Amino acid sequence: MGNHTQDMTTGAPWKGICLFALPVFAGLFLQQLYNTVGSIIVGNYAGEQALAAVGTVGCLVMLFLAVANGFSVGAGIVVAQEFGAKNRDEMRQAASTSLILQGILMLVCAVLACIICRPVLTSVMGLEGNILSLAETYFYIYCIGFPFQFGYNIVAGILRGIGDSRATLYFLIIASVVNIGLNILFVGAWNWGVVGSALATDIAQAVSFAASWIYMRRVYPEFRFERHDLHFDRLLALRIMTTGYPMALQQIIVSLGFILIQRAVISYGQAMLASYTVTQRLEPYLFMPASAFQITMATYTGQNVGARRLDRIRLGTRQMIAMVAVVSLLVVATFLYFEPELIRWFGISDEAFDYCMAHLRTTALAIILLDMYFPVFGVYQGARHALVPTFTALTVLCIRVLSVYTLCYIPALDYRIIWFNQPIGFAFGIVITWIYYFRGKWARSIE
Repeated sequence: MGNHTQDMTTGAPWKGICLFALPVFAGLFLQQLYNTVGSIIVGNYAGEQALAAVGTVGCLVMLFLAVANGFSVGAGIVVAQEFGAKNRDEMRQAASTSLILQGILMLVCAVLACIICRPVLTSVMGLEGNILSLAETYFYIYCIGFPFQFGYNIVAGILRGIGDSRATLYFLIIASVVNIGLNILFVGAWNWGVVGSALATDIAQAVSFAASWIYMRRVYPEFRFERHDLHFDRLLALRIMTTGYPMALQQIIVSLGFILIQRAVISYGQAMLASYTVTQRLEPYLFMPASAFQITMATYTGQNVGARRLDRIRLGTRQMIAMVAVVSLLVVATFLYFEPELIRWFGISDEAFDYCMAHLRTTALAIILLDMYFPVFGVYQGARHALVPTFTALTVLCIRVLSVYTLCYIPALDYRIIWFNQPIGFAFGIVITWIYYFRGKWARSIE
């Protein structure tokens, strides 16, 4: 193997988790940064309506990327388990099968995306007029980049499975620079609007995939696949599917819930919709510590499951919770300090600005609740109990959606339920996650 792999079955758990999580966190930051900068450029050069259109499509995009992300994480966990068990041949076969499987899923998603786009935007979300036209245009062009998006995700999943999280950071640095540069050119200089923004994203994804593929082939001989080397193993495919589908399903459920919440947002007018778009671009920075440690714990647990080290998994979980709490407090404090300036960068109206300020302040408080349970999802995923996070996410989302459509009739809440649904839902997530951690059967299969 290459010298960038990280074996997390030995040494101090907190150190291995931290070293793995840092590049993951940085990668998530860069990935969100180019989305944020793209939205800032669209808002300032194409207007609030174009910004609202791009933001509206975001939850539809997330619906299909849930498949790419979910099954790439599943593949990474299978690779991590074989890596931890020192089964190199099986690990190579798992990587080969996952590449073919991801290609099939990409084709299915691309076709389905084109079929359901307009019905979802009109019948489900209630878009009409110029915003509908702009949203459709952006989404169809964005779909051209599906092969690169799915391809990058599976390569990144394989690399994370063997402990190489730094490489994905380098690819995202490249993608961020390309995306930001092209957004400035296409949208800012050439006034291509949502078309330019979508094209910039597609090209950045293509560059990122090409860089990751070349790196994997050159650094890791085990993954230097030629066409005749790619073999599809049905049993491994089934294992990847059963490992990955709960995570994909979890993210799909979240995406569908956001579509329903987005419909409620649209009913409050363009200012609320623009505000919600800005919020959706800034919220992920607050979620990043929890997301980075969740991804890390999936690989950490997967490797230690392969090594049959339940003691390390439990110790690592305790240490991880302490680390994510400290990092999150620092991120939230920094974010709240710069919040007004960050919102103003998007060029939205004063009414939208006020909505956004209230929304993000509530989100910052809700993060404290999320951090207490979300990273533990990675433990269940790595231990092959990924249906637990899926059930938890479904419960949390149902409560959030029900809150949006029922508590809005309480005068003291009204439109404010668009953001107050978060702490209500996250509180239930804490209860379910930790009850299963102490009472569930996830640890018995490892002992």
